[in-house]
Amino acid sequence: MFDGLSGKLNDVFDRLRRRGALREDDVEAALREIRIALLEADVALPVVRDFIAGVKGRAVGQEVLRGINPGQMVVKIVHDHLLEMLGADEAGLNLAGNPPVAVMMVGLQGSGKTTSTAKIGRWLEAQAKKKVLMASLDVRRPAAQQQLAVLGQQTGVAVLDIVMGQRPVEIARRAMEHARLHGFDVVMLDTAGRLHLDEELMAEAAAVRDATRPNETLLVADAMTGQDAVNVAAAFKEKVGLTGIMLTRVDGDARGGAALSMRAITGCPIKLLGTGEKLDELELFHPDRIAGRILGMGDVVSLVEKATATIEEADAERFRKKFEKGQGFDLDDMAMQLKQLRKMGGMDGLMAMLPGVARAKKQMKALNMDDRVIARQEAMISSMTRKERADPRIIHASRKKRIAAGAGVNVQDINKLLKQFQEMNGMLKKVKKMQKSGRMPDMGALGGGMGGAGGAMPDPAEMAKGLKLPPGFKF
Repeated sequence: MFDGLSGKLNDVFDRLRRRGALREDDVEAALREIRIALLEADVALPVVRDFIAGVKGRAVGQEVLRGINPGQMVVKIVHDHLLEMLGADEAGLNLAGNPPVAVMMVGLQGSGKTTSTAKIGRWLEAQAKKKVLMASLDVRRPAAQQQLAVLGQQTGVAVLDIVMGQRPVEIARRAMEHARLHGFDVVMLDTAGRLHLDEELMAEAAAVRDATRPNETLLVADAMTGQDAVNVAAAFKEKVGLTGIMLTRVDGDARGGAALSMRAITGCPIKLLGTGEKLDELELFHPDRIAGRILGMGDVVSLVEKATATIEEADAERFRKKFEKGQGFDLDDMAMQLKQLRKMGGMDGLMAMLPGVARAKKQMKALNMDDRVIARQEAMISSMTRKERADPRIIHASRKKRIAAGAGVNVQDINKLLKQFQEMNGMLKKVKKMQKSGRMPDMGALGGGMGGAGGAMPDPAEMAKGLKLPPGFKF
């Protein structure tokens, strides 16, 4: 998300930073480019106008033009206005009140509303420690209620029993009563979707709202529909009333116009992001972190949080003990790292959270280190015997041919993998020696990382100083 916009804005800022002093003409030219970049990202025209006017009012002031580093000051002004556009304060889900509290999901058909209901239910139980009941009010779409029941089985979240013939308001009331009797904290109400803005279905949603008085009425909007999503949000805000927005398919939206326009047009905060199809691919919306990603400043906090959620503690502890004892780094350890990297969203997911994202992505592309390479490396390691993974020195020509055939690669790929493994192993040995000599602090379970193939990658460990890292966390 925001890849195109981020790249263009960073090109503008690079040119500004290279100038020792700025004239008003320089700022005007930069703002014209920023305006074009925002429009190409599908940001609503009124939002773009207000944004450029706000930035210009501060960026052409004497304190900027005569500043010590005027280019950096312009970047800060743009960052501050981006933050205002996205909502300066992050807005989490409001679950205050006597349980059960209702969370009502509304949106167009096909926006991912039912899947989003299950994602939020799973997240509330796992992270907020809430007991959640999900109920499908969609009696129009074939098998909609059965779909939520299946998702409930997959996530382990309770789903209200289906009673054929009941209308949406009746189902909603039954769900609230069932939740009261059985000690549920939150009731997720998945309403019927719409192919377009249907007045009858809008009235139905308003009736459910009046019957349940939900704490949250969340619009589920597809980020890839751009300005259409903004128009849908404005209509739901008027007819039903919204407390927040969840954007889905943000992983497939390189422009980001919907996210940048939603808050300004509707006044409703974006609260959640659906970052993929899997049921655990859900993020809270943090305006400051998103602004940092857009401007290439990275998001190390989210990176650490994602690592905390995906790290396998048993594997990390096993690796830490091996490292402390000075035992060798083997191919099972490398496979563990590849698995963790894939669970964190692969190379694209990792790169999006590192400062200097545009340059880092270019370096990774030059090194041919994309997610397909990671998948091939996992396949190669899986094709090895346990003995070969423990001691790669025994992998000679005949073994390489067998491993290559099993993984569907050639022998040169096996050689590249083994070379990268040797470099990572060598780096770990150097780190251990430095620790013993007292030349560097204890780093716990250091994990080598994917930068072993070369290239001046940003060092996230340096950037994350001061953060509380999870046990065994490794960059």
